Amino acid sequence: MSRTRGSLGTFGGVFTPSILTILGLILFLRIGFVVGHGGVFEALAILAVATAVSVLTSLSLSATATTRRVRGGGVYFLISRSLGVSYGGAIGLVMFAAQAISVGFYCVGFAEAVANLTPRAPAGLGAPIAAVVAGALLVVAYVGADLATRFQYVVMAILGAALASFFVGAAQVFDAQTFAQNWSVPESAFGFWVLFAIFFPAVTGFTQGVNMSGDLENPASSIPLGTFLAVGLSTAVYAVVILVLGGVLPAAELAADTSAMKQAATISWLVDGGVLAATLSSALASFLGAPRILQALAADRIFPRLGFFAVGHGKSANPRRAVVLTGVIAFATIFAGSLNAIAAVVSMFFLISYGLLNYATYVEATGASPSFRPRFRFFHARASLAGTLLCAGVMVAIDPVAGVVAAALIAAVYQYLNRTAVPVRWRDSRRAYRFRRVKLGLREIASEAEGPSDWQPHVLVFTEGLERRARVLRFASWITGGSGLVTATSLVEGEGASKQVLDRCEEIEAELREEIEEQELDIYALAVGAPDLRSAMTTLVQAWGVGPIRSNTVLLNWMAPNAGDASAAAELWYGRMVAGAVRLKQHVIVLDTDESAWERLAEILPPARRIDVWWFDDESSRLALLLAHLMTRTEEWEDATICVLAPASDEAAKRSRSALERRLDEVRIDAVTEIVPEPQIGDVVEHSRDAALVFVPLRVEGMRLADAFGFGIEVLLEPLPIVALIAASQDVQLSEREPAA
Repeated sequence: MSRTRGSLGTFGGVFTPSILTILGLILFLRIGFVVGHGGVFEALAILAVATAVSVLTSLSLSATATTRRVRGGGVYFLISRSLGVSYGGAIGLVMFAAQAISVGFYCVGFAEAVANLTPRAPAGLGAPIAAVVAGALLVVAYVGADLATRFQYVVMAILGAALASFFVGAAQVFDAQTFAQNWSVPESAFGFWVLFAIFFPAVTGFTQGVNMSGDLENPASSIPLGTFLAVGLSTAVYAVVILVLGGVLPAAELAADTSAMKQAATISWLVDGGVLAATLSSALASFLGAPRILQALAADRIFPRLGFFAVGHGKSANPRRAVVLTGVIAFATIFAGSLNAIAAVVSMFFLISYGLLNYATYVEATGASPSFRPRFRFFHARASLAGTLLCAGVMVAIDPVAGVVAAALIAAVYQYLNRTAVPVRWRDSRRAYRFRRVKLGLREIASEAEGPSDWQPHVLVFTEGLERRARVLRFASWITGGSGLVTATSLVEGEGASKQVLDRCEEIEAELREEIEEQELDIYALAVGAPDLRSAMTTLVQAWGVGPIRSNTVLLNWMAPNAGDASAAAELWYGRMVAGAVRLKQHVIVLDTDESAWERLAEILPPARRIDVWWFDDESSRLALLLAHLMTRTEEWEDATICVLAPASDEAAKRSRSALERRLDEVRIDAVTEIVPEPQIGDVVEHSRDAALVFVPLRVEGMRLADAFGFGIEVLLEPLPIVALIAASQDVQLSEREPAA
């Protein structure tokens, strides 16, 4: 599937299809029924619960959509990229079927509305009318989303006119006494959840804009803005309509007449037009969304036989083949007969997809992945968890049987994909189950190539010197930001296989583990016997890990200033050790700090802390920037400011700053920038002496080490606060670059 950047904006690509689907049949034909049977208060409560589902899911959707480049396929794309192909494939196939069936469902609703307008018309015309409408919509969707979008604007104008006619007419007959009587009505045959089930399809349209993700010019910004505008405006409309209807007609008339809005309107035929427009808009939105889900499924090659539907036409890769299949399913639905049972199952499909979208976002948010950097700020993992639990609870409350049917179908597809794509998961006792999860997880990771967004720091910390151990351990926990794995190693010099050394290793490892627990750090302890630090490092970086989880980063203290460590021979020995680690494809971080600098850091309140990253636009600079960002995920640094300082010539300063700011925006890392023209040692000290911590690239030149400025490492370190020297062995990509399907 070849796709260029889409052309649709927030209004036409997200807001319009979403709002038109939400303000549909339920608004014009069922909202009075709900108010009549439940009363104004219960109707508002139903609206509140339904809105809670849509708002919580919209929060998750917005966070996920702004943390990665969103491709075509909407909810399917987001779930498959978060929970994997098994979940994503199951949800994608079911969502396509649900959307395609919805096309036929709305077309039948249109035909029934036409029949109500012409009561003397011959019986049996419903299905032919629905088929004609479906055929016309198929043509519109086949031509492309741009034409469909222009058609939606006409529908929106009709809906607006219908609502205006209703509100103007209702204002003239509104009666406060009637409203008071309708606030709470006697218990009817329809309980709260039955009425909720009737109303809930009204809010299932808020993901219609997401289904158009492949046609959007800027999905990351359009999806959150358009979705929340649609949810907010539609909620306000429903709330006002409920309140107004409560004071227009007695509860008995509202419960018995599905055309209550028409009775109150000043121009009744405008409401008729609104009903017809609502059904058309909902059908069209589903006709646009369903093919794009199928196209994305086919492009991912999850189901080999669906590859035929991956082909797109035109600049926007319009999925015409998938449009035709959607039309076939719609026609089959139209002539299938009663849709009541189908409608209940379809509602369950939507709820399951919303629940899984919330769950997928919760998993990503709590997984501490460095690549989860949503631009959407109004998000918390607990909101996604609440959305998951709310969707599950609503499913059980509405219709347990329909919920079980929908869940069983999704589970069947999931198991099929699980057997064909990934190893089968078995369950055992608690400990055995956890072990198998780890084992199967490692196997799955090993079977997949690591992408840029999968990188996490797996750090080996060498903790020689008791006086500096606590500082380097704490720093290791900061730079991982809750991701990756950290193992703290302590060296016992001697022959590693001797009993004396082995006994000492057990003692040292126990002491190290106790210190880690006292600091409440997520670090594993390991003591090893080796002749010297260089031999221990060479062996460990090759042997540490299990399966695909291998060390990729080594963290060391800088040479201690005592015991002659600063001699030329010691520097050469240290340089060879670092160079050897880099040759073994290990990033190397060298921490330089002393007790006074550490005490000074403790005196700086977290909001006043600043992390300086000296930027040379190389591998080490990019790694330093990512580590600085990961530090801001910890409690001690979450309010700290990252300052990126880039050396440049006077002539290139303005251009360099603009390019650097664009780069930071692209990789979704918040930082302030500063260009330092051709800095000397005094300039570096002047800019960074007040920083809480400074990242500086480290150059490995043969067997010797040098700072990025060329001043000399000792000259640079002496006047600065806590410094982390970074030597990257290979590039760490900060932005996702997915190959075209």
